[in-house]
Amino acid sequence: MATEKENPLFISWHDSNWIPMLNPSNILDYFSERSNPFYDRTCNNEVIKMQRLSQDQLSNMTGVEYVLLHAQDPILYIVRKQHRHSPQQVTPLADYYIIAGIVYQAPDLCSVINSRLLNAVYNLQTAFEEAHSYARYHPSRGYWWEFHDKEDSDKSDVKEKKKDEPSSIFQRQRVDLLLGELAKKFPPKFVAPSQPEAREEQVKVEPKQEVKQEKAEDKSTTSSVKPPPEKKPKHIR
Repeated sequence: MATEKENPLFISWHDSNWIPMLNPSNILDYFSERSNPFYDRTCNNEVIKMQRLSQDQLSNMTGVEYVLLHAQDPILYIVRKQHRHSPQQVTPLADYYIIAGIVYQAPDLCSVINSRLLNAVYNLQTAFEEAHSYARYHPSRGYWWEFHDKEDSDKSDVKEKKKDEPSSIFQRQRVDLLLGELAKKFPPKFVAPSQPEAREEQVKVEPKQEVKQEKAEDKSTTSSVKPPPEKKPKHIR
C-alpha cells in the first residue's frame, strides 16, 4: 500500500471549480494550483507567476518548467515537465494528461514494459497450471491427459438451453420495425414476363383453336350432306 501511495502513477487530481471553464489559455494556471501533487513549486513557472512576467520568458531561463505540449479543447490537454538547459536545449522529465479536468501522470517506457511483462508472465503461469491439472501418470500406463468432459458437456447443455430460449417482445418488435423500414426503403421488384414468351404462348394457343374450328366444320359438313335416295323395287308384269 505504501508503494502505491508513493507512486504518482496511482494517484489523480482535479478541482471541480475550474473544470467548467478550462481552455488552452488557463490550463497551466489550473495545473499550477497548490493542491496539485504533480506541481513543483520550485519551477520557473512559479517564479514567473510571482514576478508577474509573461510565459515567453521561460525560454530565457534555466531549470524545471511546465509547458503545454498538446491541446484538444475541451477534453484533452497534455502538460510536459522538462528541464531547460538553454533556449534551444531541453530534457523531458514527465508528461501529464488532463482528461475532463482530471490530471494523471503518463507512465514512462520502463513502467509500460514492466506491466506488459508481468501480464504476460501471469497469463503463461495460469496456462501452465491449468495444463498441469489435466496431466495424469501411472507407472504401468505412463503419462496421459484427462480433460473434464462432463464439465464441458454441462457447459454445452447450458449454452443450448440459452439458445433455445424464446426471444423477448422487445426483440421481436424491434426486428419487425427494422424489417418494415427496410421494406419501405427497398420495395420488392416483381419481374414481368418478357414479350418473346408471350408470343410463344400465343403461337401455342392458336393451333388448338384452328383444330377446334376444323372439327366444328367437319361436323357441319357431315350434317349438311343428305343420304342417297333409296332404290324402289321394279314391279314385274
